[in-house]
Amino acid sequence: MKKKLKKMRKKWKKMKKSKTIRKMYRKVFGLVGKLPKKDNIIVFESFLGKQYSCNPRAIYEEMKKQDRDFTYYWSIDHRYKKHFEEHGVRTIHRFSVKWFIVMMRAKYWVFNSRLPKWIPKPAETVYLQTWHGTPLKKLALDMEEVHMPGTTTEMYKKNFVTEAKRWNYLVAPNEYSAEIFERAFEFDHAFLKTGYPRNDYLFRYNKEDVDAIKDRLNISHDKKVILYAPTWRDNEYHFIGKYKFSVKMDMDAMKEELGDDYVILFRLHYLVADHLDLSDYEGFAVDASHYPDIRDLYIVSDLLITDYSSVMFDFGVLKRPMLFYVYDIDNYRDMLRGFYFDFENEAPGPLVTTTEPLIEEIKNADTIRERYRPHVDMFEEKFHSLEDGNAAKRVIESVFGRSR
Repeated sequence: MKKKLKKMRKKWKKMKKSKTIRKMYRKVFGLVGKLPKKDNIIVFESFLGKQYSCNPRAIYEEMKKQDRDFTYYWSIDHRYKKHFEEHGVRTIHRFSVKWFIVMMRAKYWVFNSRLPKWIPKPAETVYLQTWHGTPLKKLALDMEEVHMPGTTTEMYKKNFVTEAKRWNYLVAPNEYSAEIFERAFEFDHAFLKTGYPRNDYLFRYNKEDVDAIKDRLNISHDKKVILYAPTWRDNEYHFIGKYKFSVKMDMDAMKEELGDDYVILFRLHYLVADHLDLSDYEGFAVDASHYPDIRDLYIVSDLLITDYSSVMFDFGVLKRPMLFYVYDIDNYRDMLRGFYFDFENEAPGPLVTTTEPLIEEIKNADTIRERYRPHVDMFEEKFHSLEDGNAAKRVIESVFGRSR
């Protein structure tokens, strides 16, 4: 019986993804979308419903704090329900019938990534797109070639621009990002140049928060913490939306040289499907890829190792050392994406391509910010000038008006 039910569910899931069903959904819910809006309903979603995190979380929590008179829903992927239950938020399962009805009746959507193109946006719905990072790597129309599965360069760009036309507001963390978003997304509606709401937390945490997170991760309070948060590679994938990642550092050497003093947290990108096997490095390496919100990992970490990920722009708010493990930089820069600024000459920390210099830089992490002082100062001035812990308030006031 269980096998039969599983088979039926699988068949139904496949049917739901078919073009015919999606056309039907679009038609039916397009009609529902013409009904009058419920002005007090807001739907939030973060990273395709997988996380209670990022800018939508910061905006939601600030609105709750202000005791605004709204009904809030979180759009979630049912597989990640436990992440939302512990916060006591009202949830609706993505693509369920109830989800479509609430979406079509809601006055506001607050999302940080794109919606599938086949979902209609009612004309009266206000779509606040917060996006999810300051760009280093090229985006959308600025990409010369797209190497992602299931699309072509032309189709990818067309779909991106079509989606961006639905956004009423777009949050920009700084002037640099606003200029890129305007061009790369062909966005011509209202920019909210506010700083990133998700970074407000980095101005408010305390030592008790840090200790509690370390306990949750089972990390010794005596050890220094390294956060390793690489991005995904467009051309390394299992299938559409599920990307590969493998560790390209010598973990035996890392543990031998650093294991007495450090713990390293691995945080893979939300699009990466692979699970890390770190069983040989227990006590030294922790897979934190499914930890609910990366902001907690920032505040417990003494050092960030990344590559081309936008985590550098958020972690940088904490004014802690960063270094860049870029073992494939030539290919990534020249073949996959390309960069918006001279990353190799302007990065606020050292770029390394093999394990040996990576270990040396970790051992000398306390000197990085001084050794790279001109780059660090330029980086902070360019990307953090709007960050002051009040971005969520500015976004809310712009979209929902002043608090009474």
